[in-house]
Amino acid sequence: MILGRVIGDITSTINHPFYDGKKILLVERTDPAGAALPDCLIAIDTVGAGPGERVLVLDEGNGARQVVVSKDAPIRSVIVGIIDAVERN
Repeated sequence: MILGRVIGDITSTINHPFYDGKKILLVERTDPAGAALPDCLIAIDTVGAGPGERVLVLDEGNGARQVVVSKDAPIRSVIVGIIDAVERN
């Protein structure tokens, strides 16, 4: 799992049919405190996330395909949660 923040959305009018009707978001990676890390990734939203929200991202193709219930989907990353808080012990 990766911690991230939604920083934008992606519109693609010509794409694989799997992406039809799906929200594709640009997510910057963050550390547990919420500070931005240098990497970004593209993820399919499954939870209704939006710009500025901290999110949990599953960044592993097979797991992502299981979340979207498609064994052939051309997908690597999927947003699986919106973070309310992060507490370190």
